Amino acid sequence: MNKFLIKHVIITEKATDLSHQRKYVFLVDKKATGPEIRKSLNSIYKVDVIRVNILNVKPKKRRLGQTVGIKPGYKKAVVTLAEGQKLDIVPQ
Repeated sequence: MNKFLIKHVIITEKATDLSHQRKYVFLVDKKATGPEIRKSLNSIYKVDVIRVNILNVKPKKRRLGQTVGIKPGYKKAVVTLAEGQKLDIVPQ
């Protein structure tokens, strides 16, 4: 089990609203799978994970004047915790 699968928490307005439903959003490694993310969160935060939903965000083109660049894609996981559990990683 690799503890470096979870890179950091994604804190946006939508992710903060999801935290009230016991759902937390993490940026994860591109090769991470659902069971690996579940085990990693269990060992790091000592919580019971009910469900792991994974989204692959595709790379996007960005333009600044004549220069065209690419915003890299990434993988994120929306994790649902068991009833009565929460993480104190998202600001209220």
